[in-house]
Amino acid sequence: MPPKIKYLFGFCVIIFAFSACNSDKIQAPPKYVNWASYLGDKHSSQYSPLTQINKENVKNLKVAWTYHAGDADTVKNRTQIQCNPLVIDGILYGSSPQLKFFALDAKTGKELWKFDPFAANDYKAFGMGVNRGVTYWTDGTEKRLLVTAGPHIYAINAKDGTLFQDFGDNGKVDLHDGLERNIQELFINSNTPGIIYKDKLIMGCRVSESGGAGSVPGHIRAYNVKTGEQEWIFHTIPHPGEYGYETWPAGAWQYAGGANAWAGFSLDEERGILFAPTGSASFDFYGGDRIGENLFANSLIAIDAETGKRKWHFQTVHHDIWDRDLPAPPNLVTVTHEGKQIEAVAQITKSSYVFLFDRATGEPLFPIEEVPTQASTLEGEEAWPTQPIPLKPPPFSRNRVTEQDLTTRTPEAYDYAKKIWEQASEGEHFMPLTEEGAIVFPGLDGGGEWGGAAFEPSSGNLIINASEMPWVLSLRKADAIGAGNISKGKSIYNAFCLSCHGKDLQGGDMFGAVPSLKNLKERLDEKMIAEILKNGKGAMPTFAFLPDDQVQAISAFLLETEDAEKVEVAKEDTWPYPYYFNGYTRFQDEEGYPAITPPWGTLNAINLNTGEISWKVTLGEYPELMQAGMEPMGSESYGGPVVSASGLIFMAGTLDEKFRVFDSSNGDLLFETKLPAAGFATPAVYSIDGQQYVVIACGGGKLGKKSGDAYVAFSL
Repeated sequence: MPPKIKYLFGFCVIIFAFSACNSDKIQAPPKYVNWASYLGDKHSSQYSPLTQINKENVKNLKVAWTYHAGDADTVKNRTQIQCNPLVIDGILYGSSPQLKFFALDAKTGKELWKFDPFAANDYKAFGMGVNRGVTYWTDGTEKRLLVTAGPHIYAINAKDGTLFQDFGDNGKVDLHDGLERNIQELFINSNTPGIIYKDKLIMGCRVSESGGAGSVPGHIRAYNVKTGEQEWIFHTIPHPGEYGYETWPAGAWQYAGGANAWAGFSLDEERGILFAPTGSASFDFYGGDRIGENLFANSLIAIDAETGKRKWHFQTVHHDIWDRDLPAPPNLVTVTHEGKQIEAVAQITKSSYVFLFDRATGEPLFPIEEVPTQASTLEGEEAWPTQPIPLKPPPFSRNRVTEQDLTTRTPEAYDYAKKIWEQASEGEHFMPLTEEGAIVFPGLDGGGEWGGAAFEPSSGNLIINASEMPWVLSLRKADAIGAGNISKGKSIYNAFCLSCHGKDLQGGDMFGAVPSLKNLKERLDEKMIAEILKNGKGAMPTFAFLPDDQVQAISAFLLETEDAEKVEVAKEDTWPYPYYFNGYTRFQDEEGYPAITPPWGTLNAINLNTGEISWKVTLGEYPELMQAGMEPMGSESYGGPVVSASGLIFMAGTLDEKFRVFDSSNGDLLFETKLPAAGFATPAVYSIDGQQYVVIACGGGKLGKKSGDAYVAFSL
């Protein structure tokens, strides 16, 4: 053997031997990196440690697989998918537009099983609503998937999609049970998954926001994950003798509703602390029957996860009359504050504020001031005189529309917007609603929304997508119920239907594509209307609490029947408030674009160490305006971002139906591609055998976009 060959051979042997001796120090990639909880982990971090997809190669992303669930409403476009799926040990768990739950091979998108909770029913009892995710529990042997559909929690075997019969009533638990009030005929479900603490499934709920006879309290409950038995309850509307009882009128616990934790939870397992954000009390826009601060509505509550006892709380809106729900689970973060490492909790809001607290004590890390606000001019209303405003960080979107903010897109658009602006009451943030109309900015969908925020540990940045869409909201004096069915039926319509279907029956987009009820007699009859009111349909809740004579009256009104005057309503007081809500109305110009100057949607990075905004970029576009030569103006967005350890932000959510990747250090756009339908959901990031994937649910169905049924996974 020649000397050079001998030398090379010997060198290779040495290297091989060295490698063999140190093989235990070479880290092979883990077989699986999971997305094991809603929004990534129980801290709601929306963060992935994966780095295979990075700033240099992200331009090479391709579709790895596409799964079609097969049940989208592609005719009327009234279905959505808001699901942030779980991916555990190579299996993806998600839901379809019509709430069928499934498991997929997360490497190929091949369906493994599917479970339909409504298979035994001819109708979708109590309305389906939407679903934002599922909950997973295992003891190492059993693997349980806990899901909600309609008013029920189901325990599904994650291995094969069958029900665990030992959970509740043959595999399901009714959310109506255990609320300590007779609400069996009223609407309750849960759009957002619960969270697991030991052997407990902790659940919030969605309830009616219209108040009156449909009021359901939004209490938080823990269930045994194996038996379904309710183990504790936290009264978000306090009972006599409980903390906060005096912030309501005496006896309100027996009739008030709302104050529900609809957005989900975060959990500090080491401390055993559950962090629960709550929404407003009902009815959303008038509180004359609930004078007071109304704890624990609009509050971040720290709860002992073992016992359900309050540890601390902070109320972000006192006596809410603007529907300022806390819209997403808080982020549990570690920050550097005044030279110290502090484990903290950061809560985003619809109002575009971020509240930052010490996780253990509830002490604010930045000052919060109680700022004087305007009094209400409405009969019987007593707006709270101050509202809490954090001095840091600054708002991540605008919160007041001045004349300088009115759109200049065209002279006609400006004139149209100015007329509305001049007619509406305009003032400081938290201005009470009026009969003339008040501009609420950010609008009812934020600011921040249910997609949540992502936290990047290396920079301390909180990444938030914000919608900058004002709304014009008003109340109208309730009409007296006079003789004749039209006024009676219309009165009932105004009380329970107008807020979604509109004062002219034209429908809307508050909860997806709300159908028009004009010319309803061409599509439905009295029996069909009664069935829908009783059982709910799609996103529409049940109105089973309405007595037969009121159902008959509203049917006659909608159908314009000739014998309308023969229908009598026995109960005169169908609506207990002196005002009706006039419906959800975005502040738009005559062509349907936001009536303010852009940006209309942004992506923001807020440094939680300093309380300053690190950067802000426009998010989303209107393709037709781009084609007309305009710059990207941004758009409303639903769903949230995910940030990775390689410094990437994965984001869909915009009405232009695109999926984008941004540089987390400065917001630069690195990649974008068109989706089969808008991805109004938060992505999930995972890896199998060292290969990284990003998956997004493409359900559309909001903001006038088509409905879809696809989950699309991207990889290199």
